[in-house]
Amino acid sequence: MLPAERAFVPYGPSHLVLIGLIVAGAIGFGVVGRRVRDPVRLARGFTAVMVAFLLPMQVWFLLPGQWDLAHSLPLQLCDLAWVVAACALWTRRRWACALTYYWGLTLTPQAMITPALRAPDFPSPQFLDFWGEHLLVVWAAVLLTWGIGVRPDWWGYRVSVAVTACWGLLMLGFNTWAGTDYGFVNRKPDNPSLLDLFGGWPWYLAVEVAVGMAAWALLTWPWTRRHGMAKSC
Repeated sequence: MLPAERAFVPYGPSHLVLIGLIVAGAIGFGVVGRRVRDPVRLARGFTAVMVAFLLPMQVWFLLPGQWDLAHSLPLQLCDLAWVVAACALWTRRRWACALTYYWGLTLTPQAMITPALRAPDFPSPQFLDFWGEHLLVVWAAVLLTWGIGVRPDWWGYRVSVAVTACWGLLMLGFNTWAGTDYGFVNRKPDNPSLLDLFGGWPWYLAVEVAVGMAAWALLTWPWTRRHGMAKSC
């Protein structure tokens, strides 16, 4: 058990500060991205910061003293999301931009609203890694979409649904073999979450897919109705 005075507490002071930081940063990147003369340089600079901060954190979790099969492997969606976001910012590949948009604006915020984090509070490595991944992915999605002008389309929607479904199936198989629960596809997290509204296993997975696809479609539709759009993702 973590000492109460050191443990991260959902909606405690640090959590509330971070929520405010997420909102402020998203607004800032959306505004600054439109005003800078060279948004590509801004995006690549942001990528460098992201990699310089998060890659050493990932290596730290793989060290012998920190290794834990259930938590150390970079298999959570947020672990993949920051790598994909870095690729999208650097290359603006359509598939990477699409995944960053959908993951960064739906799944990542959900994890921040109901964080499954049992760790010491700031400035522990677990705290910094968890919140660093989530904040940077959200900001990357905002910078790409509202700052640089990379827009989602139905091709990106289909790719994102397919990639996410394949990841979920792979995690289901790996978790069954290894006795882990990456992605919470084999059981719900212990902390309260949106999944609690979707029934028991495996039914909550089907509901999650249906709700997710509908939400992503709603996030795609307004952009596809606009004429003279900027680059699609």
